[in-house]
Amino acid sequence: MYNLSFEDAHRCFREWERTHAEDPMGPASDAAAYLFTEFDRMKILRSEFFVEDKTFLNSKKPKPDPQIKEDFDADLQRSQKLSDVILLRSPDDEGALFATVLRLALQADYSALVAKQYWQALKGTKETRAEAERLLIKHPDCYDANLAVGFENYILGLKAAPIRWVLKLGGAQTDEETGITKLRLVAEKGHYLKPYAKILLAIAALRNNDKAEAKRLVSDLAQQFPKNDLFRDELQKL
Repeated sequence: MYNLSFEDAHRCFREWERTHAEDPMGPASDAAAYLFTEFDRMKILRSEFFVEDKTFLNSKKPKPDPQIKEDFDADLQRSQKLSDVILLRSPDDEGALFATVLRLALQADYSALVAKQYWQALKGTKETRAEAERLLIKHPDCYDANLAVGFENYILGLKAAPIRWVLKLGGAQTDEETGITKLRLVAEKGHYLKPYAKILLAIAALRNNDKAEAKRLVSDLAQQFPKNDLFRDELQKL
């Protein structure tokens, strides 16, 4: 997926599901491939979309692909059913807990970036962070789960002080510094989400006008995923 080879990713995930029918990570991962296919089609995965708030907020509401949405939702529902079965008999199962975090995060991302349902996305982001914290209490070495905590704190920590105050009243976490610290932890020790954490850190660096750090991060990504033209394009801009 990080090479934008989404059809190849779908084939890998479906083969995994065929041989691991009870694993909720299979359909959750397949849902991620659908989501990022939509991001790529809509040109969302570009730095200018995220670096300037007005570009993000004032962008035209995209027209979601209905077939992708149907397949995406079906994957998420299948993953949830499989996770629920596992957690009923083993509440601390790391794989099922992480699949739950991933599923909630994907739904929140779709709400925010595709459907433009911001309050729904905020609710989903808080729920994702809460589930990630639950997972980390039981399995502190599941470093990927820190991305959910870092994402909420960083994104909401960018808001003006009065908005942060209101968000905190609603149970959100809004500490920008904590967010960056958590993202760096995933970028250093994560597995599935390690490259994604680097993408978010590169965007954070660009927002802070630290082009040297952004260039370092994007260079690493471009070298690791040579088929991803987005990384090459962003590196050329830098």
